[in-house]
Amino acid sequence: MATDISEAISLIMQDRGISEELILKTIEDTLLSAYKRRFGNVDNAIVRFSEDNRQVSIYAKKTIVDGVYDPSAEIDLEEARELNPEAEMEDELLIEVDPKDFDRISVQNAKQTARQSLREITKDTLYSEYKDKVGEIIIGYYQRERNGTIYVDLGKIEGILPKKFQSPREIYHVNDRIKALIVEVNKGPTGLQIVLSRTHTDFVRAIFELEVPEVYDNTVEIHKIVREAGYRTKLAVYSNREDVDPVGACVGLKGVRIQAVIRELEGEKIDILKYDPDPRRFIKNALSPAEVRDVVILDEAKHQALAVVADSQLSLAIGKQGLNVRLANRLADWSIDVKTDAQFEEMDISSESRRAVSELFGDYGQEISRISELPGVDITVAAILQESEIDYIEDFLALGGEELAALQGVSSEQLDILRKLIEEYVEIIEEEEVEAFEEAEAEEADEASEALKPAEEESCETEEEEYECPECGAKITLDMTSCPNCGIGLSFEYEE
Repeated sequence: MATDISEAISLIMQDRGISEELILKTIEDTLLSAYKRRFGNVDNAIVRFSEDNRQVSIYAKKTIVDGVYDPSAEIDLEEARELNPEAEMEDELLIEVDPKDFDRISVQNAKQTARQSLREITKDTLYSEYKDKVGEIIIGYYQRERNGTIYVDLGKIEGILPKKFQSPREIYHVNDRIKALIVEVNKGPTGLQIVLSRTHTDFVRAIFELEVPEVYDNTVEIHKIVREAGYRTKLAVYSNREDVDPVGACVGLKGVRIQAVIRELEGEKIDILKYDPDPRRFIKNALSPAEVRDVVILDEAKHQALAVVADSQLSLAIGKQGLNVRLANRLADWSIDVKTDAQFEEMDISSESRRAVSELFGDYGQEISRISELPGVDITVAAILQESEIDYIEDFLALGGEELAALQGVSSEQLDILRKLIEEYVEIIEEEEVEAFEEAEAEEADEASEALKPAEEESCETEEEEYECPECGAKITLDMTSCPNCGIGLSFEYEE
């Protein structure tokens, strides 16, 4: 059997994207399946392709014997010599199998096996290809819609854009170009399923990587993105180079870059703000476009904060239906309450909250003892100092100029910045002041304890006065209500 299969192989490779090796393997498995159906086993079956893969043949390897017991695996010597005059006993011959030897059922089963194999190979190939593309943007065309789900032609395969992953701003028509993010690739019994999305935050990230070269090469990095698809998106960005403004890079000259992103998102509002490790400054930035006057940390452990704004900025800070402050909460990962100056003054803040407010405005500072606890401290500098056994602020302040200059890996500019942070956040109290303060506290405690002692009762012994009963003249006292002799009722009038 010799069949020209090169054209069929080329068509399959082009239509299904399957490699030539996999197609040849499928053809071999198909022929072996038909052979097994016809002869019962494939132990002696051999499939061979020509050097240019244009021809394929299947052979039966048979042993030359004197008296055939198994015709599928044995051949008589006389019959073998008709095929090869030099054949001898116990030799093995490869005898080409004629396609006419396969019955119709064997051929049909072989075709079914081939189709199933090609489907599985196609599914595996596409799965491997698209699995690596999860998180990337792909472009397709609107094909049809069913129950809110849009089916998108991706070329080799069809993707789906579920209703929940569609922006409420967008309306599509047949053959519309759709740019979306690949979020899932699932291989099921019915085939491969590519799930697309235009509402994920990673879709916005991918769009910025396409439009902003600094984001693509990680000169500018996106700290976090929060989004209400179709309404507003907030991005916190920071730069890895001091000479690059992260916000300006994302906006572009005259807003060219940000306008391209907004057009892709069908006019969705986008706030680009600078990330700051200080939660107060970051919360201020997160509430943009509103201008925040102050941020009060109510409970740092629970991430609760209060933003104080002017009356004219209140509605802008909260946003329509609370959208702006809700996105700011998610972006900063803090629970933010927005109040005006007047509302803030009227608030009944608990003692702990009042303490936090006082810390904000400098009434007294939170007790900070370690260098690593300073707000905004350079982590690298703190680590180097800690390695040099300079962990506490008092240890650092006790060092002389020569000792500081001898520190390896810390520049004089970094040391100056550290001193400024200590001056800003730490109140330095001299030892004499501490002793005076402790003495004053001790005196106040003594006075308070004296005030709490019960007053000593004056001991005074008074003799009990005696009177005569007006009726019988018997002796009576002030504590008697009746005469013990005559029984008359007694009453006494007191003069002040």
